[in-house]
Amino acid sequence: VQLQASGGGSVQAGGSLKLSCAASGGIFRTMGWYRQAPGKQRELVARAGPGGRTNIADSVNGRFTIFRDYAKNMVYLQMSDLKPEDTAVYYCTADAALQDYWGQGTLVTVSR
Repeated sequence: VQLQASGGGSVQAGGSLKLSCAASGGIFRTMGWYRQAPGKQRELVARAGPGGRTNIADSVNGRFTIFRDYAKNMVYLQMSDLKPEDTAVYYCTADAALQDYWGQGTLVTVSR
């Protein structure tokens, strides 16, 4: 299984970014995104499960949207109205055959 994330970068507060993740090598039940800010624990941002069900963290609800292309094994995170506290390494994740897999992480930096 491989997960390849892309789309991170630097943006000013109020700006937007879109993260993409391509998964291969498995049949994925849930795909999503976590993030880890400096000095903090990794936290769930959003995930998309079977049948189009999604979970969004309260801290980003209304600003971030998760999209999943089930046919292509792709998951996207559209981030809008970014805030400095959104600065973190964002990790793509997917589970297949009851095992969790993680991508390499992509850095998002939001400046004031």
